[in-house]
Amino acid sequence: MNARAIKRAGAVVASTAVLLPALAGCGSSGDDSSSAAGQSGTNTFPQSTEPAKLDPAGFSTTIDNPYFPLPVGARWVVRVTDAEGLEQRQVITVTDQTRRIADGVEARVVHDVVSEDGKPVEVTDDWYAQDSEGNVWYFGEDTVSFESGKPDRSGSFEAGVKGADAGVIMPAHAEVGMTYREEYYAGRAEDRSKVLSVDEQAEVPFGHFTDVLLTKDNTPVEPRVFEYKLYAPGVGQVLAQTVSGGSEREELISFTK
Repeated sequence: MNARAIKRAGAVVASTAVLLPALAGCGSSGDDSSSAAGQSGTNTFPQSTEPAKLDPAGFSTTIDNPYFPLPVGARWVVRVTDAEGLEQRQVITVTDQTRRIADGVEARVVHDVVSEDGKPVEVTDDWYAQDSEGNVWYFGEDTVSFESGKPDRSGSFEAGVKGADAGVIMPAHAEVGMTYREEYYAGRAEDRSKVLSVDEQAEVPFGHFTDVLLTKDNTPVEPRVFEYKLYAPGVGQVLAQTVSGGSEREELISFTK
């Protein structure tokens, strides 16, 4: 999740009834914008505005992190609903295309289409790559949304352009309490995440999952917005629920690879 409250790449969340007991046992507290660095091997994950300082030679477009796998041809279908009952359909497809990001990294292109009543309302190409330790990084997006039929590309950004930078979308070895930024483009894309649990369960229309990773996401761009996300091994995001600043819910309907 990011400032795009009703849409996100990946695929989605367990029920609130499952989430709240899980959170009670996580012992998380404090400000998620803390500068305390999340660690993975020798890497220190960026937390807010600091530069990522990445070596392009250390990245691959083969992304096999178990909690965020992006094999070419994989396809997720997600149902997105809000408090008013508005329903959207999100289809995410891993393409065989890559893109050389401005900061030098070669990234995998993931195509994401959100539709309402059969008509696209947002079309996005997201860019991901995996480092040598297995951490998956997010390098930005080329996105267009349609308001009253008029295209809006203001949500687009690319790491290395106009101060934008990469962020971590999924650590290689997630641990409870680990924090990291998911993206950075000042004032527009500043999502941050904190790992709350690594042993949850989640049930969505696509199925029931165990050993689920639970995160809490927020952004200083919209300080009232908090979202919980659940990721299943071998699938990726299966459920997401906004619990403050909205009530959007994303549920995985189908997954093929």
